[in-house]
Amino acid sequence: MATKIRLQRHGRKNYAFYPIVIADSRAPRDGRFIERIGSYNPNTNPATVTLNFERALYWVNVGAQPTDTVRNILSNEGVLLMKHLQGGVKKGAFDEAEAQRRFDAWKAQKEQNNAKIVAGMADKKAADAKARLEAEQAKNQAKAEAVAKKKAELAAAAAEAEAAAAAEEAPAEEAPAAE
Repeated sequence: MATKIRLQRHGRKNYAFYPIVIADSRAPRDGRFIERIGSYNPNTNPATVTLNFERALYWVNVGAQPTDTVRNILSNEGVLLMKHLQGGVKKGAFDEAEAQRRFDAWKAQKEQNNAKIVAGMADKKAADAKARLEAEQAKNQAKAEAVAKKKAELAAAAAEAEAAAAAEEAPAEEAPAAE
């Protein structure tokens, strides 16, 4: 029986998530499977992968063929590297402890790189938020200045109107008193 490690599509339209399963290559994509070994959610940033490492390594070692996307996922999780290192142990190139040390060093480097990427994204998000806030404050200040200018113009016009009304009333009042 030819087995495949592949993704099953679940979720709603335009918002899919994918269980990673071991299935017979003749079974339908979303149909019968042998074992579920993890899941892949591309909707998060960065994409979320949960994987049963030991079971994935077992299935790769017994000959299950991953699809292209699953091969990338397994490679990013280190399953294929561990298979490669186990091959080196079998050939006698190094021992099991050296293989585990190399894998741990690779995993630490990968986690460090991921932490840098996440921190960079967080910094960019904070900088974008700060820039938006500054732009909004500048816009609000410009609007406040425009409103203050308009109020000053209205107040000046009202003062002129009062002065003109007072000037008209003052000569009219003085004129009858002079007679």
